[in-house]
Amino acid sequence: MRLALRPALAVFAGLALVMAATRVHHFGMLPDASWAVFFAAGAWLAGHQRWAFPALMALAVLIDWYVITAAGLSFWAHYCVSPGYWFLLPAHAAMLAAGRWTTARGGAPRWALLARFVPALALGIVACHLLAQGGFYWFSSSVAEPTLAGWWKNFSDWLPAYAQVAAGYATLFALIHVGAQTLVAGRPALRTA
Repeated sequence: MRLALRPALAVFAGLALVMAATRVHHFGMLPDASWAVFFAAGAWLAGHQRWAFPALMALAVLIDWYVITAAGLSFWAHYCVSPGYWFLLPAHAAMLAAGRWTTARGGAPRWALLARFVPALALGIVACHLLAQGGFYWFSSSVAEPTLAGWWKNFSDWLPAYAQVAAGYATLFALIHVGAQTLVAGRPALRTA
């Protein structure tokens, strides 16, 4: 189901706020919700991804720039901003595509959506981590001598933590979605006289 522009902008604003609040403290008390935000944007902003995806990506880079420069460091010289940093584009696009696939059939019953949600989220997380972590591992100067065994160890060491965070936020977003649908379904229709 495609939202009209005004509700889509409200959803976008909410997702952008969640990303801004959590990405600023990447390893803080509230872990970074960016992966789940892109997943939710794919699910909730169907038909609006042409502007929503670039806007969310620009916000992610802007937040990273702010955090790095606020710490008195140069954005372009920071170890996270290597050629691998730009692999975040396809990584986040993978999460968006996974979210979009979850709701591609529109008004499917909730249980049918759940059957799509779980594998889509799992595949999205693995693809996102593969691109983001792989880009950093293979293309940053932080890894002096990259090897396939070293990459696999790094990939498998970090995947559970990133998966847990993304799945937690995505599940919270799904619960909000179901709650909102329940409220809307229970509300009496407006009458025009």
